[in-house]
Amino acid sequence: MLIVAILIGLLYALPNLYGEDPALQITGARGAAASETTLDQIRTVLEKDHIASKSIALENGAILARFKDPDAQLRAREALMAELGKNFVVGLNLAPDTPHWLVMLRAEPMKLGLDLRGGVHFLMEVDMNTALRKLQEQTIDTLRSELREKSIPYASIRKLSNNGVEVRFRDDATRDKAISYMGLRQRDLVLSSNGSNTLKANLSDTRLSEAREYAVQQNITILRNRVNQLGVAEPLVQRQGTDRIVVELPGIQDTARAKEILGATATLDFRLVNTTAAANGRVPGDSEVKYTRDGHPIVLYKRVILTGNHITDSTSSTDEYNQPQVNISLDSAGGTSMSNFTKDNIGKPMSTLFVEYKDSGNKDANGRAVLVKHEEVINVANIQSRLGNSFRITGIGNANEARQFALLLRAGALIAPIQIVEERTIGPTLGQQNIAQGLEACLWGLVASTIFMVTWYRKFGMIATTALVANLVLIVGVMSLLPGATLTMQGIAGIVLTLAVAVDANVLINERIKEELKNGRSVQQAIHQGYKGAFSSIVDANITTLITAVILYSVGTGSIKGFAITTAIGVTTSMFTAIIGTRAIVNLLYGGKRINKLSI
Repeated sequence: MLIVAILIGLLYALPNLYGEDPALQITGARGAAASETTLDQIRTVLEKDHIASKSIALENGAILARFKDPDAQLRAREALMAELGKNFVVGLNLAPDTPHWLVMLRAEPMKLGLDLRGGVHFLMEVDMNTALRKLQEQTIDTLRSELREKSIPYASIRKLSNNGVEVRFRDDATRDKAISYMGLRQRDLVLSSNGSNTLKANLSDTRLSEAREYAVQQNITILRNRVNQLGVAEPLVQRQGTDRIVVELPGIQDTARAKEILGATATLDFRLVNTTAAANGRVPGDSEVKYTRDGHPIVLYKRVILTGNHITDSTSSTDEYNQPQVNISLDSAGGTSMSNFTKDNIGKPMSTLFVEYKDSGNKDANGRAVLVKHEEVINVANIQSRLGNSFRITGIGNANEARQFALLLRAGALIAPIQIVEERTIGPTLGQQNIAQGLEACLWGLVASTIFMVTWYRKFGMIATTALVANLVLIVGVMSLLPGATLTMQGIAGIVLTLAVAVDANVLINERIKEELKNGRSVQQAIHQGYKGAFSSIVDANITTLITAVILYSVGTGSIKGFAITTAIGVTTSMFTAIIGTRAIVNLLYGGKRINKLSI
């Protein structure tokens, strides 16, 4: 059992010895896929600039080019960006150099944190003004619906600068009737008279606070979903302050691709087309003009039937004419709203409006990027029957764009746009320096423990040292096997601490054996009683350490969790090697033999 466990641990620890290659990942902008033509173009550019590559491969619509050193990687990036232009995203990356036979066994290196592997760090700020403006528009829709339902006539509704809404009536009596009616139904609104014939509606402080909290929490959840679906190993996404979010992506050296996905605020609005306005050539107050990709104007009602917030799933496929489409699934509330609306509007055209916030390239007074709202009508279709929780959208440019579109919708639409207020790239060189220092600490800790154990316990000290080395191999093997484990500098500290503490069990066993020998027991009895007597003390000590590690993991964040994981794994493997491992070696050396003296 011991040999099998160590061999498995060694096998899955091996990939960590091969390191990583500096690499470039070339993907098409906005979901477009790279092809064999792109592959040939990249090879031509590299040959022209005399840049040697280890390998260039096309897989799943993306090209991965490996290089021998970071200098060649950076030179290749500059050359390819100049050649490929804005149609492709050329991102710096690190690719594991694991041999194929180990990959076939699903043996992969440990996932390294940002401080060891390098990567990108973003500090993002949620645009609360946009979130509150959306809430303001919802308030306008609510007031319109309530007044129409009660048949209370009004002259106009307009937005106020403080996220409030002003409604103008024909006379004071009608206004007072509206305040009396809606005051009982709209608990989140503070209604008041505002001059002659007008009503002022403001959101309550409690509702505003809830909206701000919801915007941050939902954006955190959506960012985590996006990063997880992109396959970034062990990202960090957590809140900082009242309206900021920290995102760390280990292994990604280029911010372009990360910013494209994380900052994308792709969502959908479903609206009815105002065919009457289009025929008359006039746009009434309840409608506005939007444009298709080719610049064709379409008059849409301002009222939104449904937003992308109700989308629970989206997949891309092809329709019966082999054209790309996105299949949409809604939650129960969204399905009910869509069903009720389409039931009463069969035969009318409904549009799908794609909404996205993009960086304008300009900066505000505080130096932050100014986001511009980009809207595009991607689909107009007549409502042929009552729609429910599932339906499809056609009219999308190509299959890859449909896949990208589905991914963003599936991961969720950001409740409010986010602005990157700080971005930092941590290079792999600093990560390699941290790894070297951590390995040096492990080595010196192992050497110090070995010198002490061999000097004090002789042959039994050598057995304990063997157990220490096996313990280190098992820790690395288990860390490589666990899909959720990430090694950070704090994790290395946990390994060093575990190695230092791991000898405690052998010290307890060896001292107990020496006591039994002093009490006149035979060698075989002393070994048996030594392991038996020390067992309960070792278990008790290690269980208390495990409890501490579990508490640290439960209440800690980021680096604290990394320390807790490696400590817990190290304590478990050290118990296995110190008790079972050393006993197996001792039995091999002394079991069934008549021995009068021990080297201890």
